[in-house]
Amino acid sequence: MDIKVLGIDLGKTVCSLAGLDGAGAIVFRKRLQRHRLLDFLEGLAPCVVAMEACGGAHHIGRFCLEMGHEPRLMPPLYVRPYVKVHKNDVRDTEAIADAATRPTMPFVAIKPEEQLDLQALHRARERLVSSRTRLINQGRGFLMERGIRVGTGRHVFQKELALLAAEGSGDVSHRMRALLSYMASELKAINDRITAIDAEIKALARADADMQRLMEIPGVGPTIATALVAAIGTGSSFGKGRDLAAWLGLVPRQISTGGKARLIGISKRGNRYLRKLFIHGARTVLHLVRDRSSPIMAWADGLKERAHVNVAAVAMANSAR
Repeated sequence: MDIKVLGIDLGKTVCSLAGLDGAGAIVFRKRLQRHRLLDFLEGLAPCVVAMEACGGAHHIGRFCLEMGHEPRLMPPLYVRPYVKVHKNDVRDTEAIADAATRPTMPFVAIKPEEQLDLQALHRARERLVSSRTRLINQGRGFLMERGIRVGTGRHVFQKELALLAAEGSGDVSHRMRALLSYMASELKAINDRITAIDAEIKALARADADMQRLMEIPGVGPTIATALVAAIGTGSSFGKGRDLAAWLGLVPRQISTGGKARLIGISKRGNRYLRKLFIHGARTVLHLVRDRSSPIMAWADGLKERAHVNVAAVAMANSAR
């Protein structure tokens, strides 16, 4: 077999493989247990190994580099148009191999282990923040059912929850007081863990030169800088800043036909977590930065006068990318 391009449809336990020769004809098909995939790649002659950028793809991509292969990771959304007729594992694998040969196909850079560790740190932090928000919302609901209204803000709720758990109230039963005490302990544990992760993120940002340069941008702090480096590395996958903004989903969606272009809301594609951080950073610049003498601050102030504050925040985030 003269395999030039090997397409792999990664599954949790079973992977489907399809090989193309130099003319693009299918010369190889195989189903393989996932734990046997690395042994198969080790015995394969160097070729292009194409995969969707999904769970475990970066680990296999790094192994392919060690074995002399050329790994090509692609966004699953860009592979979908190459699937012929009915979708199944065989057609998916052929589509992956076919898509990898397209000259205009954008490929995902292989992430080193350190970059994946940093990305995992941010995902763990986001999970903890979501858990904290769910806990606070549930606690507010419990108290509202008993006629107890707590002021807005996380810190206000935490203070009131601690007081109710310690001192109680005439409207709160003994069982509810015990539950509130448990929720207060859980909330404190989550806060301590988030604080520890934030301290680790700040230490990593101080020690990295690329992150230090990113933090010179108004509104970009350690969280955004480390999250951006974890997601895109050096940014070599993007030709210009506009491409990064499009990947973040910060550019307007276009509906164009007959030479007429219509721009609507932002596309909201790509990395939702990063997009959220950039927009929050832009809101900070719009509302909290005191020195308004720089050109970008003058532009932001003028934009706030012409457009809605949310539109201005997205435009500010787009300009900071």
